[in-house]
Amino acid sequence: MKQWCMLAAGLAICFGAWAGEVQVAVAANFAAPMEKLAPMFARETGHKAVLSFGSTGKFYAQIRHGAPFEVLLAADDETPARLEREGRGGSRFTYAVGRLALWSRQAGFVDAQGEVLKRGRFDRLAIADPRLAPYGAAAIETVRKLGLLEALRPKFVQGENIAQAWQFAATGNAALGFVALSQVYAGGKLKEGSAWIVPASMHAPIRQDAILLDKGKDNAAASALMRYLQGSKARAVIRSFGYET
Repeated sequence: MKQWCMLAAGLAICFGAWAGEVQVAVAANFAAPMEKLAPMFARETGHKAVLSFGSTGKFYAQIRHGAPFEVLLAADDETPARLEREGRGGSRFTYAVGRLALWSRQAGFVDAQGEVLKRGRFDRLAIADPRLAPYGAAAIETVRKLGLLEALRPKFVQGENIAQAWQFAATGNAALGFVALSQVYAGGKLKEGSAWIVPASMHAPIRQDAILLDKGKDNAAASALMRYLQGSKARAVIRSFGYET
């Protein structure tokens, strides 16, 4: 018994010495999946992921100005590629392919084909800032393809990121909004309200890339997180929120 206790104590000391932290910048659309993945990552590796959520465009500016992030989970693939070209990171991979949804907290308000946009019987339509948020850019591309951009533009309520766009719709400040499917979908079904899942053909693919930033290149926890996100358990969680992997 004494030998077992000594062994257990020794393992605990080694595990504690090995475990570390990684500072992770997470695109707002990926908040819910990452909040589920972070404790799984901690249990299975002993490392802690310290999460910050926001718009990809703002994270890019912060990283360029020396923010202490070690891993970026972007809402696009262009920003990580730009950071890599600038010599600020590497080891990029696509961790998720996002889906756009037109959503209302009111059941039955949004039909399955998105015809509610053509009827125009609403005052406000929430979108994320298309200059900063890839989901906002996808929303603009969608309404342009529908031939409704000029008709709907006066109704736009613009959030800095997709989290704010969802908040506008969730609080009723906008009758409906273009949001990330992951914000309103979990466990293979819609959480509440009504939605049109925008066909992928309506906009450019929302490929979301991860990049190991320079500040994390010598951090074992950062490398471990990059590996973990490519594993089967993480991919299953990501798909359960409506993403493709």
